[in-house]
Formats: sequence, C-alpha cells, structure tokens
Amino acid sequence: MRILEKLQPERVFYNFEELSRIPRCSGNEKKVSDYLVDFAKKHNLDVIQDEALNIIIKKSGTAGYENAPTVVLQGHIDMVCEKRSDVEHNFCLDPIALRVEGDYIMATGTTLGADNGIAAAMCMAILESKDIPHPPLEVLLTTSEETGMDGAIALDPKNIEGKILINIDSEEEGKALVSCAGGERDEIEIPIKWEAFDESFIPYSISFKGLKGGHSGMEINEGRANANVLMGRVLAELNNNIGFRLVSIDGGSKTNAIPREAKAVVVVSSKDEDKFKKVVTKMENAFKNEYNSADPNLVVEIGKEKAVEKVFSNDTTDKMIAALMLIPNGVQTMSKEMEGLVESSNNLGIVTTLDDSISFKCSIRSSVRSLKEKMANQMELIAKITGGKWNAYAAYPEWEYSPNSYIRDIFKKVYKEMTGEELEIAAIHAGLECGLFKEKFAEMDMVSFGPNMYAVHTPDEKLSISSTKRTWELLLNVLKEIK
Repeated sequence: MRILEKLQPERVFYNFEELSRIPRCSGNEKKVSDYLVDFAKKHNLDVIQDEALNIIIKKSGTAGYENAPTVVLQGHIDMVCEKRSDVEHNFCLDPIALRVEGDYIMATGTTLGADNGIAAAMCMAILESKDIPHPPLEVLLTTSEETGMDGAIALDPKNIEGKILINIDSEEEGKALVSCAGGERDEIEIPIKWEAFDESFIPYSISFKGLKGGHSGMEINEGRANANVLMGRVLAELNNNIGFRLVSIDGGSKTNAIPREAKAVVVVSSKDEDKFKKVVTKMENAFKNEYNSADPNLVVEIGKEKAVEKVFSNDTTDKMIAALMLIPNGVQTMSKEMEGLVESSNNLGIVTTLDDSISFKCSIRSSVRSLKEKMANQMELIAKITGGKWNAYAAYPEWEYSPNSYIRDIFKKVYKEMTGEELEIAAIHAGLECGLFKEKFAEMDMVSFGPNMYAVHTPDEKLSISSTKRTWELLLNVLKEIK
C-alpha cells in the first residue's frame, strides 16, 4: 500500500516515498546512491557515482532546447536522523513511516527526510519524464551535507559543465535564497579525572525533556531552549548550594540540531537530598518562566539511579560546568544590512561523557568570516582555560550575494507571472552547499528555493503537499523559460 499514492504531483511523491524506504542517514548513503545509479541506467541516462557516493545524472535538452545553457539541479540525499526517545526505530534498517495529516506529510516519531529527499524526488521526476520541456540538465545529488558537506567538498569540478545551478534545499515557498552563512564544527574535549564513589552518597539523574529543538541555522532565532545549556545552569546552581559529585552528562545527538534532551547523573549526600530536589525544582520553574512561549512543554525530571562505581573529581566538575556556562550559544549578532537575518550564531549541539574525557561539539555559523573566526577563538580559549583540547573541522564557506544573476531574474519573472506577487529575495543563516560550489565554480550563477517545510531536523518535521505542488510547477516553468 502506498501512503502518498493519491497526492499530486504524482511522480514527485512516488519517488519521495521510494526514497523514504531506503535508509540514508548522513554517512550511510551507499544504498540510496546505488539506487539512483540503477534509476539512471533504467532510463538510459549517463550517470557518475564518485568515491564520495555523489550522484551526477545527465540528460539532454528536449526538442527546441538542445542548444540552451546547461542547468545543474542540485540537492543532497542524506538526512538528519532524529527520533523521539520513546520510539523504536533503526535508521540503518527501517523505512521512514510516512503518514498524511491534512496538507502535510509527516513521519511517525522520526525525522521525515524531506530535507532534502524532496529535491531528489523532483529531480527524478524530471529525469524520467518524456513530456516536460527543459534545457540540458545535470542533476547533482550530494552526500553527507548535514554533517559537514563532505560530498560537496569531495566533488570533482571536472564532472560538472553547467554554469547555472538551481539548489532545491530551501524551506520556505515564495522566497529565493541568494546568500548563505558559512560555518564549521568545533569540539572541546576536557579530560576527566575519576575518583572512587562514596557509597554514602545517593545516585540521581536529572533529565530535560519536552523541548522543541530544531534546525540550528533556520530556527536559532526562535529563542528555543538548548537542553545542554540549561543542564549547565542546573549543575552550576547545584554546585553553588550543595556538595554533589557528577557521574556523567550527555545531551543532544547532532551538532546542527538544537538539543531537545539531556541527562546528567549525579550523586548527592543523604543530608542534601531535599535541598537537591528543591534546587532542581527551582531551576525548572525559572526555565518554564523564561521559555513559557518558545518552549512551553519543557520538563525537568529527577530519577533514582543504580549504584555507580566512580565520579568526576571536583576539579573536573568545575571545568565541565565552566565550559557549559562559557561556550557561546544561540544568536550572537544580527545583520545590519538585512533586517531579521541572523549574522552569526553558535549551537552547543552535543555533550558526551567518554571513557576519559567530556566532549562538547558545536556548530558555528556566520555570514561574516571574521565573526566565525572570533567564535572559534572563543572555543579555543575555553579549551585552554579548562585544560582541554580544541579542534575545528568540516568548515564550509559563506555564499556572498551577487548583484547580477540571470537565473535569479528568471525566477522573479516566472514567479510574478504565476502568482501576481513579487518573489522575495533573501539570505539564510543556515549553510548551503552553494558556498562550496561558488569556490569550485567561480562563474556559477546560483539560486536556492524549495517548498514549505517545518520543524526540520526534529521528529515533528513536516512537508506541505500544496506548497510542494506549487514549487514543482514553478521549477518546471523556470526550466521552460531557459532557452
């Protein structure tokens, strides 16, 4: 039984449902990449699968478009794999459980993967078509975009000939993106000095639940709570009021997703049990007040834990709390040129207790390179003062606005003819592969667009059906205009 069978455009949603059956978390794209190779061969199309598992499929222009400029249609085939803690789902084996609610396609308890499976689905529908007019096409579908744009970084420029690129990785209909932030991943590791557990102390857990989370670029300006940051505040308050020892702290699962959950295990003296609970409850009430609009379902739970064998030293605990309190998080600066645009931000995405260290992983973003460097310098300094190690990786460049753009003008013209309204030209705080492509292809003329999606990178992700249809029709009309 096909869940999306009756939806229009039929072939777009058919292909999207097929892709949803194939596990494709970032770093696990072999099956979906091979599937696209088979798809291309089935339709007698030239295909390249490179060592990074990027897919490039080429199709000649239709009648009357043979000599038109080649257009690169681009998206990525990996997805952020997030699920609710109460959901059993193996992202390496299980298909995404799709469902339709009104105008939306959603998944059941997991991320949907419309970011960016809908791009691949649209490209496939055009590639397999016999009656859609279009110029010569190169469909470029990259891998590991969500975890550092590894596929785009590995792309050999020799495999792409087109000078016009349409990126289908935006999430708001009626808006064309022409600039994006650059970014990098930063990690601090603080060594742990372990000490023996005093058996007179009682183990407790502190857990944050019910947070919205979200995309650390698109939704960083929504003022939502970061579970790791709030856990740092709770532990700092406990440190100021009672004697306790820390056993572990873990929160978040993706650097580019605002963490929805976090858990710390502590041990508390029996004489401080009541005070411990009062401090945690006091902080929960403070957080509920602070986030009563942005995160109204925030919950802090206290639970009993099994006996533990060892705890952090006081010095390690102090350094860990200092890192949580000092690492910059959320919006850092707003653009002065474009109203409402976040200029720079940082997201403390993952905190993990390892065998001999605590890891803090962040996603830094900025449309101004010097501000990105400033935040990286802050991270490096925090590592230094806490006796830890700092590492920056997976850097990607910003995409600067170009004053002249043929493809942007076509989008504006076609959108106005279709809707009677002006297409909004905007920049985005999230990272797009366009920044890397601009470095690889200096003369590439680019624009990014896409249908309405909501709560991407979270189990509440949803895709508008009607918006997908309108976006599809816009794409077809744009391609028809390029001669």
